[in-house]
Amino acid sequence: MITATDVELRAGARLLVKGASFRVGKGDRVGLVGRNGAGKTTLTKVLAGEGQPASGTVTSDGPVGYLPQDPRSGDLDQLAADRILAARGLDVVVRKMRQAELDMASEVDAVREKAMASYGRLEAQFTAQGGYAAESEASRISANLSLPDRVLTQPLRTLSGGQRRRVELARILFSDAEVLLLDEPTNHLDADSIVWLREHLRTHSSGLIVISHDVELLAAVCTRVFHLDANRSALDIYNVGYRTYLSARETDEKRRRRERANAEKKAGTLMAQADKMRAKATKAVAAQNMAKRAEKMLSGLEGERVQDRVAKLRFPEPAACGRTPLTADSISKAYGSLEIFTGVDLAIDRGSKVVVLGLNGAGKTTLLRMLAGLETPDTGAVVPGHGLRLGYYAQEHETLDTERSVLENMRSASPDLDDTGVRSVLGSFLFIGDDVHKPAGVLSGGEKTRLALAMLVVSAANVLLLDEPTNNLDPASRAEVLDALRRYAGAVVLVTHDEGAVLALEPQRVVLLPDGQEDLWSPEYAELVSLA
Repeated sequence: MITATDVELRAGARLLVKGASFRVGKGDRVGLVGRNGAGKTTLTKVLAGEGQPASGTVTSDGPVGYLPQDPRSGDLDQLAADRILAARGLDVVVRKMRQAELDMASEVDAVREKAMASYGRLEAQFTAQGGYAAESEASRISANLSLPDRVLTQPLRTLSGGQRRRVELARILFSDAEVLLLDEPTNHLDADSIVWLREHLRTHSSGLIVISHDVELLAAVCTRVFHLDANRSALDIYNVGYRTYLSARETDEKRRRRERANAEKKAGTLMAQADKMRAKATKAVAAQNMAKRAEKMLSGLEGERVQDRVAKLRFPEPAACGRTPLTADSISKAYGSLEIFTGVDLAIDRGSKVVVLGLNGAGKTTLLRMLAGLETPDTGAVVPGHGLRLGYYAQEHETLDTERSVLENMRSASPDLDDTGVRSVLGSFLFIGDDVHKPAGVLSGGEKTRLALAMLVVSAANVLLLDEPTNNLDPASRAEVLDALRRYAGAVVLVTHDEGAVLALEPQRVVLLPDGQEDLWSPEYAELVSLA
């Protein structure tokens, strides 16, 4: 069980939440909701023991499983399967068993005999820990998250960002944690995996706190909702399902507006009476007391809900360029013996719209990194054309310098803008006041997305390489990104699981990986987007 008592959270000087108290134990399935930047990720980090509240206490009487938005891969030389088994401490004994199996084939008698004796002890230890049943459970979870054996037997360093995050999700679900904290668990999942995850979490016996912009998941899974109200710096707790919460919250907002209107009316009457009485010296004290009553009446009111602000996004007017600003000529990539793709040819014409499709691990992110010049192909070449100006949005936010502040990141992306111009752009992306001095490393996933998009806006790029640009965004911010895609006049190469993003782009062509086949876009390909 996790217990929070009178917790206050701050981001620098900005108050996120105050006086939050709650318990989450076995059987509780909580949806943590609120606009981007309200403090959802900050709160989950504190609950996971990876941060401290400004005041108040958080205690846990059992293990907590935490899935952050950015993947934690541990030892990059570790096999993916071992990373998952490590959640129950089985990875070490499995690794020793593998080594013993190899040694049993040795031609040296002493080595072989020692390995045979060792293997028996290790297998007994493995069985005592529920090893074979646990291994089967881990395999079942992995398969449902589209992690086949060929992925599980690879070192983590060879996996894509999406694959590594699914390995982390499998590890958390496989763990014996009494409370799970999942921050956007559906990121990088295909449609079948999302359906499976909803049912798995719905029947999971551990406590759960989940942050997700997947409304269907919240509706199917959650029995309680915690709403972080950024306007009031308050955590509102609703002990109902998500659909019921939506109507209950609206009822609460109407009540607050009604109470405020009544109080303001009464206070206005008192103040008007006090003003009349001040004219008479004999009633000055009574007038002062009446004014104080009016002020006290207003001060006791809860803050009125205001419309959540949304980042105003418009991709840059593309700089002038040649007819074909970017070309890939027969490029290939492999990690050791694992071939990712081979012989991919691609010509990005001025203003063209291209979607890259393929299963997770097919090399979509790798292709974009090559086009961006961040990774070198094993064969072939990426050739920049006349006047090329690239803008790259990375799904793992690698384009951000996490040690530097929001303001410093923006300055490096826009050397031609003065400080006023930089702050103006940041303000349109909801970074105001002290927010601009926060290190990029402490931002939530949604805030990192907004910063990375802000850096694209000032780039004057004529070719945008976008890798999952709608991940971590609330519905209103996602709508802004989709509208910006519709309006952008430059070329776009898009990787996404979001069918809405593809429809907004209105692509002319599609590239299918790992084969590298290029085809004209047709509506039939839309069905593959969420499955890819």
